[in-house]
Amino acid sequence: MTTHATPRLTAPLRNVEYRVLWAAEAISSAGDQLAKVALAILVYNRTGSALWAAVVYALTFLPALAGGLGLSFLADRYPRRAVLSASAAVQAVLVGLMSLPGMPLVVLCSLLVAVQLAASPANAAQNAITREVFTDDEIYLRSQDLRGITTNTVMLLGLAGGGLLVTFVGVSWALAIDAVSFAVASVIVRVWVHDRPAAGGEQSTWFGATRYVFGQRRLRVLIALSWLVGLAVVPEGLAAPLAQQLGASSAAVGWLLAADPLGFVAGAYLLSKFASAQVRLRLLGIFATTSLALLALFLLQPNLVLALVLLALAGAMGAYIITVTATFATWVPNELRGGAGGLYRTGLRVAQGVGVALGGVVAQVTGSAVTAIALAGVLGVALAIPTAFSWTRVRHAVAAETGV
Repeated sequence: MTTHATPRLTAPLRNVEYRVLWAAEAISSAGDQLAKVALAILVYNRTGSALWAAVVYALTFLPALAGGLGLSFLADRYPRRAVLSASAAVQAVLVGLMSLPGMPLVVLCSLLVAVQLAASPANAAQNAITREVFTDDEIYLRSQDLRGITTNTVMLLGLAGGGLLVTFVGVSWALAIDAVSFAVASVIVRVWVHDRPAAGGEQSTWFGATRYVFGQRRLRVLIALSWLVGLAVVPEGLAAPLAQQLGASSAAVGWLLAADPLGFVAGAYLLSKFASAQVRLRLLGIFATTSLALLALFLLQPNLVLALVLLALAGAMGAYIITVTATFATWVPNELRGGAGGLYRTGLRVAQGVGVALGGVVAQVTGSAVTAIALAGVLGVALAIPTAFSWTRVRHAVAAETGV
């Protein structure tokens, strides 16, 4: 069912199940931010090697990609509450082992890989259950706005105080806090989320959702819109050289990293408050193109203040991704949402990883982080414009089919 009124951002919190899912994700996300900082400090202090620190950071990324494609279908094959609760419990045990003092580095890395693999079915189950909780499209979209705002706020808090907190409590205690956050999430999900039967059952296979998604033009266009984010995140990987090129102090690195998520939070709030689902669908292509056009303005060789403004505005426009993700989940049949969601998130993360890597290569070749960001924006606009036109055709076709 779809309504035409624009609900308040907090409207989804009236639903007990959603409150639990939202709280569980917020708690575990905060623990994860703390754990990432703790692991970086632990590994570097123990090895003195930037390479080892980079390897451990990569291990928070690569297994999630494999798990997103290979394990997300479990959220369709088995009851989603059980998958989410069990995955969180497994992560609690694994991170608890990581918190033990003196854990060998190889064992620590192996445990980290296992933690990230366990996260994939949990994320798939979380997203699929949230879509099941709400039958009203407007309320569901607000629930995703709230999740996006919460996640980015947690990220900002992690950037602001994660290092200080780890310094205060110590690495082992920081990891122990992360383990407790997973345990709490597991328990509250088990107690307060309804037990629904498996959506797909035995028919759910590894690549069944993948075949379905790429067989649907409207879903392919949504995926293309999401992949544009891969170019929008280029500044994130170039924050340090960008600050240096702008003649700013090292403190500016944190400001440059925070500008995008801060803008994203503001953009998500404004969209949630003033734009209905239908309006947001009409504006998807414009927002996607504008977010990248703002990066293209780095051709003007901005100073630090203008750079921060451009990055914050690009982040605000980038909040369109919430609508893309929510629409994707809505247009996929319930029995395939776990696997399809895993495919979607994997593609998004690969696009981001490739975008940051290419941005680094261009910055190295040209000797300019500003130039690399500007070229990412120009390329992004060139790709966004035809994608936006494709989206308009898809939206009209869907509206003709559904009468909405």
